[in-house]
Amino acid sequence: MDDRRDPVESMDDGSIDLYEISEWEVRSGLDRFAQQLYHAGIVGLRWTVIVVAVLILGLQFLLGGFGLLVDPRVGVFVALSVVPAFVLAAYLWRADVTTAEPLEILVVTFLLGILFANFAGILNDSVGTSVQVIGSGFGLVPILGLIALYFLVVGPVEEAVKLLAVRMYAYRSPKFDAVIDGAVYGAVAGLGFATIENALYITNSLQSVAPGMNLIQAGSDIATIRALAGPGHVIYSAFAGYYLGLAKFNPDDAGPIVVKGLLIAAIIHATYNVSASVLVPVVAGATAVDSFVVFLSFVVLYDGLFVYLLLRKLSQYNDAYRRADRTEDVSGLDRTGWD
Repeated sequence: MDDRRDPVESMDDGSIDLYEISEWEVRSGLDRFAQQLYHAGIVGLRWTVIVVAVLILGLQFLLGGFGLLVDPRVGVFVALSVVPAFVLAAYLWRADVTTAEPLEILVVTFLLGILFANFAGILNDSVGTSVQVIGSGFGLVPILGLIALYFLVVGPVEEAVKLLAVRMYAYRSPKFDAVIDGAVYGAVAGLGFATIENALYITNSLQSVAPGMNLIQAGSDIATIRALAGPGHVIYSAFAGYYLGLAKFNPDDAGPIVVKGLLIAAIIHATYNVSASVLVPVVAGATAVDSFVVFLSFVVLYDGLFVYLLLRKLSQYNDAYRRADRTEDVSGLDRTGWD
C-alpha cells in the first residue's frame, strides 16, 4: 500500500501536535488570510477567463462578425444547423442512468462552450498558420501542413477549450457525482461550441452573397453542411468529458486520465477534419459522384462509428451501475432480514 504520509505522521499515536510539522489547518489570522487570498485568486482567475471570453465575443459583434444575426432568417438557419447536434446531446443526457443533471448547470455549460470557442478561434488563427507552413515544409508538401494543422493545433485546442467549459463550472458542482456525468456535460459543451461555430460560418458565408442572389437558398445550403458537421463536436467532447469524469473520481491519476481523454477526442476530431478536407474531394473526383453525396456518406459512416463506440462505453458504465445498484439492494435486504 502506498502510504503518502510523512514519517512523523505515520509513527505518531496522536499525542503530538503536528501543526506545521507534517499537517496543516487554519489556526492563525495569517492562515485565514492565506486561505482567503488563495480562494479569491482562484475565483478571480475564473471570472477573468469568462470576462475575456465575453469581451472577445462582444468585439466580434462590433466588428460585424455576427451582423446578419439581426436578420431572423439567419437566426433560423443557425437554429436548424444545430438540430442534429442538439438531438445527439439530448440522447446522451437521456442515456445517463444515474441522477439527471440539473438544467441550470447544463445551460451554463452550454454558454461556456459558446464563450470559450473564441479562444480556439484565436489560437487556431495565431498558431495554426505557422504550424501549417512549417509542417508543409514551407509549402513543399501542402497536405502535410494540413495534417499538422489539424492534429497539432485545431484538434487539441478545440477539445481543450470545450473541456475547459466543463471544468470551469459543472465539474465543481456536487451534482457532478458520477463518471458518466462528464460525458453528458462534455456533449453539452460541444453543442455550445458547434452553435457558435455554425453561427460564424453561416453569417460569414451569407455576408459574401452577392446582391440579388437567393439568400434563402444560400442559407439553406450552408446550414445543411453545418448541420452535418455539428454532431462531431458533441461526440468528441463527450469522449473527453467521460475521461474528465473518470479523473474526478481517480484524483491520484487525474492528469494522465484527462490527457488520455483529450488525446482520444483530438485524434478523432483531427482525423475527421483531414478526411473531410482531403479524402472526400479525392473520392468525389475519382468516382464522379456529387461531392455533397460523398461528404454525407462519409459523415454518416464516420460519426456513426464513433457514436456506436461512445454509446458502448456509456452502456458499459450503465450496466455496471445497474449491477452495483442491485447488489446494494440485495445486501440491504439481507441485512434487514438478519437484523
